[in-house]
Amino acid sequence: MSGEPIRVLLADDQAMIRGGLAALLDLETDISVVCQLDSGAGLAEAVAEHGIDVAILDIEMPEVDGLAAAAALRETRPDCAVLIVTTFGRAGYLRRALEAGVRGFVVKDTPAEELAEAVRRVHAGASAFDPDLLAESLSAGQNPLTERERQVLRCALDGSPVRQIAKALFLSPGTVRNHLSAAIGKVQASTRAEAAVIARDRGWL
Repeated sequence: MSGEPIRVLLADDQAMIRGGLAALLDLETDISVVCQLDSGAGLAEAVAEHGIDVAILDIEMPEVDGLAAAAALRETRPDCAVLIVTTFGRAGYLRRALEAGVRGFVVKDTPAEELAEAVRRVHAGASAFDPDLLAESLSAGQNPLTERERQVLRCALDGSPVRQIAKALFLSPGTVRNHLSAAIGKVQASTRAEAAVIARDRGWL
C-alpha cells in the first residue's frame, strides 16, 4: 500500500460496537479511524473537519439515522464514500441505501478482513454489497406503501389503537382505518400488526 491511510469515520449509537469496529479497523495498516459519532447528526461537518475518505454508518441511530445522513452527505460531500454496517440486514434497507448513494452495505457479523476489504473497495470507487441481501432486495421489489401508509404502520408497530394513531397524525379514525386497510392489502398481511412487522422487516418504514 502506498500513500496515506484511508481516513474513516464511524457513526453508531452503541459505544461498545463502535469501539469494537474501530479497534478491528485500526489493526489494518492502510486504514485509520479518525472520528467517531453516536448519531448521524453533524456527519457532514465531521467529514469536512477530519478529511474523511469513508464514512461507516449504522442505520438506526437517534436524531438522524444512517440512511438520512448518507443522503444528506451525498449532496454536500459526494467525494466521501459511505459504507453501511448494520445489524438490520433487510432488503428494503439495502434498496433505500442504494437510493441514498451508498457504495456498500454489510452486516455487523461480517468477518473483520471482509469489512476492511469493503472499506478499501468503496474508497476506490467500487461497490461492496452483501450478495444475498442484494438478491433479496431485487426479489422484494419496490416499496408499495405511500408515505401516509408508512406513517400509520409506524404508529401501529407498538400496538397503538386507531384513535391514538389518528390523534398523533391529525387524521380522522376513519381515514386511519382506510390507510391501514390499504397497507394490509399491499403487504398481503392479515392484521395491521402483521403488516407493520412485515413492512419494518423489509425496510419499508
